[in-house]
Amino acid sequence: MQMPEIRAIARNLGLTPPVTQGKTHLIRDIQRQEGNFDCFATAYDGQCDQVNCLWRADCFALAKKAQKP
Repeated sequence: MQMPEIRAIARNLGLTPPVTQGKTHLIRDIQRQEGNFDCFATAYDGQCDQVNCLWRADCFALAKKAQKP
């Protein structure tokens, strides 16, 4: 998902994200605001039990990317 879409979701939840805030931190803020675990991009082992998560595809991709040396 692109940042403009993520910022729109944040605004709809009443968050006012700074323009400079990165994708990972913004999505974690959204997750907390929704009452969910703020676990975005932490599925380093490629496993997650949150099968209906809106961020699932991006989460796995960023977690895998962060794991590379």
